[in-house]
Amino acid sequence: MLWPQSIKDRIKTGSDREIIHSYPYRSACPSTVWADLVAGAETDIFLAGYTNYFFWTQIPQFANLLRQKAGQGCRVRFLLGDPEGETTRQREAIEDATLSVSARVRITLGELGRISPVEGLETRFSAAEDAVNHVSLSVFRFDDDALVTPHLARLVGHDSPLLHLRRQGDGGMFDRFAEHSEELWTRAVPPT
Repeated sequence: MLWPQSIKDRIKTGSDREIIHSYPYRSACPSTVWADLVAGAETDIFLAGYTNYFFWTQIPQFANLLRQKAGQGCRVRFLLGDPEGETTRQREAIEDATLSVSARVRITLGELGRISPVEGLETRFSAAEDAVNHVSLSVFRFDDDALVTPHLARLVGHDSPLLHLRRQGDGGMFDRFAEHSEELWTRAVPPT
């Protein structure tokens, strides 16, 4: 027998071959994975987490890296929740965290304000009608890699699971999550 069952069981051949790794918690994903994906992106960085604040603490020199990427022609986008929105207020009550959702969004806005304007860097708030779909699913894309966090019940993002996906072809999991975040982006509005 050329391929024993134990080997066949480990080889990904179906739709799950886009799943590179899974983590029971977003915080269990090594910071080097995040940093390597940002550094390796050449055409598109799309950070569609509701707050995105953790990038500033997790990746050393993140602001400089964003400037560098945008300067090299990489499109860099931030899709954030509206810190004044109803969905944000509802999520704050659910999480009951010391560092509130609106505070985390404002941290990101403050950091982006320090590096703006940068050609190729865009920021938008999800539309009010899309906010509930945005707050429950974070999609972070880096060219053909994505880190996806479905938010569970009352848990904050770092306590929710994470999937590392790599695009392998049309219509797979990567494309489905990418289409979701792109749809949110089309209706999103510039920060006021």
